[in-house]
Amino acid sequence: QVQLVESGGGLVQAGGSLRLSCAASGRTFSNYNMGWFRQAPGKERAFVAAITWNGGSTNYADSVKGRFTISRDNAKNTMFLQMNTLEPDDTAVYYCATGRTSIMLASSAFYENWGQGTQVTVSS
Repeated sequence: QVQLVESGGGLVQAGGSLRLSCAASGRTFSNYNMGWFRQAPGKERAFVAAITWNGGSTNYADSVKGRFTISRDNAKNTMFLQMNTLEPDDTAVYYCATGRTSIMLASSAFYENWGQGTQVTVSS
């Protein structure tokens, strides 16, 4: 199994930026496609972005396209989510997870090895 730990969350004003990190340990990180999800209070966990094992392809939710960038550094066993032009609706707990399939899918059902999450709060 892979153990994942998210970090980098915090409180930021609307229009600001944050960079989330997802550090992996255990099995070979570079074997996995990876994803970021978020869960706001009272809402289901929602897809944010995904990246293939080698970083060659990415996928984004429509709500974050053009504002968020997913990337990874396999040499450091770490994935990132650069979040720019943050909006109050981006407020949520952000989770990273490993993909269970060879293609990037947007449903949390196709991901596993979830981290504990990091809180992002965007004030208006």
